[in-house]
Amino acid sequence: MAKVMGEIIIDIERCKGCELCFDACPKEAIQLSDTINSKGYQFAIKVNDLCNGCASCALVCPDAVITVYRKVDKAKRPVKVIEIED
Repeated sequence: MAKVMGEIIIDIERCKGCELCFDACPKEAIQLSDTINSKGYQFAIKVNDLCNGCASCALVCPDAVITVYRKVDKAKRPVKVIEIED
């Protein structure tokens, strides 16, 4: 079975730190940064590699600062060996 992974990119200069994405993320892959952006807001950051690319965070973001990329890691299955008799 193929494993689906996700990658999120957050535009930290436009993020206002509303925290809606935290509650929307089923994998708890987003949290608030300890630093602030140029507008004076703490911004959201990715904290682990558990993202499954569901895009819930991007859907609830009021400023559309989150971009989600999905990656499918196809599992390699062994090939069945067929023996031909002469």
